[in-house]
Amino acid sequence: MKNSSSSRAVVYWLYTGMVMIVIQILLGGITRLTGSGLSITEWNVVTGALPPLSDTQWLLEFEKYKTTPQFRYLNFDFSIVDFKIIYFWEWFHRNWARLIGVVFAFPFLFFLWRGYFKPPMIKPLIVLFLFGALQGAIGWIMVASGLTGDAIYVKPARLALHFMFALGLLCYTFWFALQLTVSSGEKVHNQALKKFLPWILSLLFLQLIYGAFLAGHKAATAAPTWPTINQEWIPGGLFKPSDGSINWIDNLIFLHFVHRGLAYLLLLTILYYTAQLYKQQGSPRFYQARKWPAILVLLQVLLGILSVLASTKIIPGQWGIFEWIAQLHQLVAMLLLLSLVQLLFLISRKALGTT
Repeated sequence: MKNSSSSRAVVYWLYTGMVMIVIQILLGGITRLTGSGLSITEWNVVTGALPPLSDTQWLLEFEKYKTTPQFRYLNFDFSIVDFKIIYFWEWFHRNWARLIGVVFAFPFLFFLWRGYFKPPMIKPLIVLFLFGALQGAIGWIMVASGLTGDAIYVKPARLALHFMFALGLLCYTFWFALQLTVSSGEKVHNQALKKFLPWILSLLFLQLIYGAFLAGHKAATAAPTWPTINQEWIPGGLFKPSDGSINWIDNLIFLHFVHRGLAYLLLLTILYYTAQLYKQQGSPRFYQARKWPAILVLLQVLLGILSVLASTKIIPGQWGIFEWIAQLHQLVAMLLLLSLVQLLFLISRKALGTT
């Protein structure tokens, strides 16, 4: 099936879905950076696809937003024009998610009808669809966390959950596409290399969670210096926050310390692992794949440093240099994750047919 037109159609469909998921995650980043996520206070899966179409409808939506803590405590000086800007990004983010669902569902039904899928492919694809639906529900749970009490943004832990599920959906789709495009002859067989990769991925997984915590707290300005953290190598109050917060999730200095430390550890680990990869003989595809983790982790660390230093230039309500760097930082994080997932697929513990 790998060389058939039906297989190519399925592969193009999966890669289209991957690109759309990447765009959706970036749109989520724009929504967060512009403070737009709480502008739509209801979750109307079908009727919410249309934006307000009249002045009366716009005023009604604005009145709903005025009941939120974010408006009362932060954006109380907003005009209807300001509201329309943040409404657009949240509406666009939600509608792009709807479009992903459409792009998945209709080709899936068509391919199923035409017999493009082998029987073992059907259940994983259904799981993929349900995974996407669950991600939408998690998105609303995240938004709802910022609509009550005194919250002016969504809860960082729920933002992290939403982000990690999106990355899981992206990786799941990529893995499925690799199954259709990579032949057994393109894989390499090295038990040691295979065994080490899950540890790197676990480290990256933890790093991405802490990055989401920092983003959720909008904590870049809490420590806008590098290489020190506010002129200290080991900052004070690191393990005993004075405000009674949960240290590993709410203490902003602790979050900075862990996120930076994990970045350095990932950098060294991936560079060492890359050196080992270059000792391994393999296919042209493997030779292409093995270089990307090192390139991307170096770029990612640089972008992280630049985002910290640029945080002093943040101007509320304006898109500037920090926001551009933050978006690139998020994009490269996704590419780094995918580069490691590809290696995980390409490297097997034992040669085919061995026991």
